[in-house]
Amino acid sequence: MSEQNHKVHFICVDNNHQQQRIDNFLCRYLKKVPKTHIYKIIRKGEVRVNKKRIKANYKLQNGDTIRIPPVISAQAKNYPVSDNLRGVLEQAILFEDNNLLVVNKPAGLAVHGGSGVQHGLIESLRQIRPEERFMELAHRLDRETSGCILIAKKRAVLLNLQQQFRAQSCDKRYLALCCGYWQGGSRQVNAPLKKNTLQSGERVVRVNSQGKPSQSVFSPIKKFSDYCLLQVILKTGRTHQIRVHAQHIGHALAGDEKYGNFACNQRLKPLGLTRMFLHAAQIRIDLKGLGLGEKIFHAPLPQSLQQVLDNLT
Repeated sequence: MSEQNHKVHFICVDNNHQQQRIDNFLCRYLKKVPKTHIYKIIRKGEVRVNKKRIKANYKLQNGDTIRIPPVISAQAKNYPVSDNLRGVLEQAILFEDNNLLVVNKPAGLAVHGGSGVQHGLIESLRQIRPEERFMELAHRLDRETSGCILIAKKRAVLLNLQQQFRAQSCDKRYLALCCGYWQGGSRQVNAPLKKNTLQSGERVVRVNSQGKPSQSVFSPIKKFSDYCLLQVILKTGRTHQIRVHAQHIGHALAGDEKYGNFACNQRLKPLGLTRMFLHAAQIRIDLKGLGLGEKIFHAPLPQSLQQVLDNLT
């Protein structure tokens, strides 16, 4: 099933969308339209900004007028957020003001929909906060990882945060239970990472000299006979970075089914570990450039992970 939009639309860009790429803007505005079609109407010049043709990477300016042609969109089902998920997310909010929303993301919840996921974190929050005109993820967390994640409520805040992540100036700290006895103190891991796609279509990340520079610092918090609770500070933010770096130094993350140690994972199941033990515990950001100052957010360790530590002790 599909539906036809017969009208040409004109939209005036405000501050909330300044510096946003036109393709990203259209993907959000035309939610039911396939991305391939969006790029086609841009390429054919059917989308105009100030009556001129533009490319997909054009960055919108305050006051721009966008012409959007008639489009055919897929008829999509509207899956409401369940009362249970709504309650979980309301309780998971660590901080909220007019600029920023900080959530202690539950493990198992993807940050955005797609690939069979009806509702990700950001789609659910938009439904829970329908009055908010602008809500965008400032960064990502793996689906299996719990903890601090930032959602910008203004474009200026989003751009500021994205710049901090690119410049590696924000401070992100994770808690991880790793397999094997940890000898010595802190270790800095400098191992370039490269994404690979297997024949099955599965995406994996490997240490590879041709990959992107990646740096993590592992520091022991508590040592057990066969495991160690570590604090991990990310100096870069690559996909699966902590998981692959931990595997690379011979201390795979407990409960990690992709890069982990199967025997270690099996031993921990009777102690209550049913997920990957990785938690984004703290993040520090600097919004002084926007007059909002420095902020530090802490996400408490989920009770399920704390119980595993108690059982180990």
